[in-house]
Amino acid sequence: MPKVVMYTTAICPYCLRAKALLNRKGVAFEELQIEGDRERMREMLQRSQRNTVPQIFIDDFHVGGYDDMAELDMLGKLDPLLGLAPRDESDIIT
Repeated sequence: MPKVVMYTTAICPYCLRAKALLNRKGVAFEELQIEGDRERMREMLQRSQRNTVPQIFIDDFHVGGYDDMAELDMLGKLDPLLGLAPRDESDIIT
């Protein structure tokens, strides 16, 4: 199963939605809260090149935020990334 990492803050509604989506799919994830942690925030900025939360990674693939993950889910491309469905060439994200 791929490793899922999500940078979050406690009061972010999009973070809550992202966590709920992953929980519905039964996917474990590592949550890294950035509020009050400048080093963690720098890490998130360096990895994602974005300054909003959530920032979601599946292994080394940067999904983006909640909207990006929800779009992948609607297109049927999230489950293969999460190891919940077989991957084929049409699942490759460009």
